[in-house]
Amino acid sequence: MANPHLGWVVVIAAIAFLFDFLNGMNDAANSIATLVSTRVLSPRAAVLWASFFNFAAAFGFTPHVAETVARGLVSSNAIDNAVLLGAFVGAALWDYFSVLTGLPTSSTHAIIGGLLGGAISKAGLASLKAKKLLLIAAFIVISPLLGLAAGYFLMILSYWAFRKSAPGQVSHLFKGGQLMSSALLSLSHGLNDAQKTMGLVALVLFTNGYLGARFYIPKWVILSCYSVIALGTLSGGWRIIKTMGHRITKLNLLGGFCAETGAGVAVFASSLLGIPVSTTHTVAGAIVGVGATNRLSAIRWGIAGRIVWAWILTVPCSALVSAGLYEVLRLFLR
Repeated sequence: MANPHLGWVVVIAAIAFLFDFLNGMNDAANSIATLVSTRVLSPRAAVLWASFFNFAAAFGFTPHVAETVARGLVSSNAIDNAVLLGAFVGAALWDYFSVLTGLPTSSTHAIIGGLLGGAISKAGLASLKAKKLLLIAAFIVISPLLGLAAGYFLMILSYWAFRKSAPGQVSHLFKGGQLMSSALLSLSHGLNDAQKTMGLVALVLFTNGYLGARFYIPKWVILSCYSVIALGTLSGGWRIIKTMGHRITKLNLLGGFCAETGAGVAVFASSLLGIPVSTTHTVAGAIVGVGATNRLSAIRWGIAGRIVWAWILTVPCSALVSAGLYEVLRLFLR
């Protein structure tokens, strides 16, 4: 017998993949802004490089972040098609707003805010799993601080290690190093961000009876989500790239290498622990840390302040949109 919700499952999955694509477009800046601003690669070559490593994260890793997002944030009785559709639409609208305005906001917090808004609207605050949510809330603060500290200390260490070398003697090393650090950052971005979408797509399938009695993430969902986020990265969010690569602080080859390496290690470690973090937060923190090794005035604090305000507003705005959408959608999705 045909599943009566098949049409809605297809619609929700399509919007989920749209969000995944916008996530890649929004976060392209995280992986390639420093490559472009330091002229190691052209913009088109840089997005090709980043999108390849976004997709490469599909192989050899357990989807811990996907399982956290799908099963660790809200109770199963608070999940239905209206909640999930509202979450994806709310998050996709916020990502699109970010692309239009050039603000590097967090797709992670947009989808989490969307999920929470719908769940609270349906089942109240009691439906939230406080322990995991508190950990994620802590990492809203911790992840940019980790990036800042890693960028700062890598710069100090590099200055010390090459203190007797002229810039021209080591520039070729950091050109190659920046390619590798960008690859690490792109791999960690795919590993963390694509998994948020795949967790919720699998949850849509499970909620509607397509996975049987046991929740798992099908291989085709994994490959699809990594492919779509890589295509989003390939399209590039050029306004955000300009903000990340030029407007926070001016980066050189060494600074780009240190910022990417510090952020990549922080995001990669968080992914292995199953913690969904914001790549955007972490990279921006690392760029600020690198800029601070020169002088605090090298950082454009007005731009940084606008980014922080965008971060603060992401969760409540996407949650409010999702909650409002749920109240409308529940009339049609019974």
